[in-house]
Amino acid sequence: MKSNYKLIIMYDGSRYYGWQRLKNKETIQGKIESVLAKMCGVESIEINGAGRTDAGVHAKAMVANVFLDTSLSPEEIRNYLNTYLPNDICILEVRIASMRFHARYNAIGKTYCYTCYIGDTKPVFERKYVTILEKKPNIELMQKASTYLLGTHDFHNFCGNTKMKKSTIRTVNQISIEQEEDFLQFRFHGNGFLQNMVRILVGTLLEIGYEQMSLEELVDVLESGERKKAGPTALAQGLCLESIDY
Repeated sequence: MKSNYKLIIMYDGSRYYGWQRLKNKETIQGKIESVLAKMCGVESIEINGAGRTDAGVHAKAMVANVFLDTSLSPEEIRNYLNTYLPNDICILEVRIASMRFHARYNAIGKTYCYTCYIGDTKPVFERKYVTILEKKPNIELMQKASTYLLGTHDFHNFCGNTKMKKSTIRTVNQISIEQEEDFLQFRFHGNGFLQNMVRILVGTLLEIGYEQMSLEELVDVLESGERKKAGPTALAQGLCLESIDY
């Protein structure tokens, strides 16, 4: 008899084409499904992720659920997965969930962190997880601009998919921009994020920080709905999914 299992997953997305399974491409979902299928002795297994991180994006606590017919305990499932998954993917926890639990449909909030490096030397050990900035932007100006982005808006112009047919209305209820030594961290919490949305938000805030966009222009960006008016899409490597709320 099948049970529904909740998985909490950490991964370094550097060498993957994102979370979502893709034919002939290495993805996080594809790797985990392949190992689970081997564990259960079946041809294929499908897991449900809480979201779809882009190619090169990392996660500290992605959540997924999967229905399995196995006699193994949750701890044994976790250990099996960690034995056969590559070293850049780790299953932090496996637990039995209710049969109605769905990692994506039941999620009510997500937190992403985008990290930039603003130091004078090379970040040798952190280089795969930060975006290196040539100079330090105006943090106070970006903090002020971030308040314009709070609340419920149509973020169509902050979406990488210009042909998006589903609703692009999202609520962002918290944005913090803080410097910790040589690192500048943008942290976003909201009820959900569109494709590339966090990276475009960061790119836009950096435009503000470098005084290449005014606060008045930011208002126009929000109201226009035109992708070309928002800032560039920040590099994937600086982005990490930190947590998901249920």
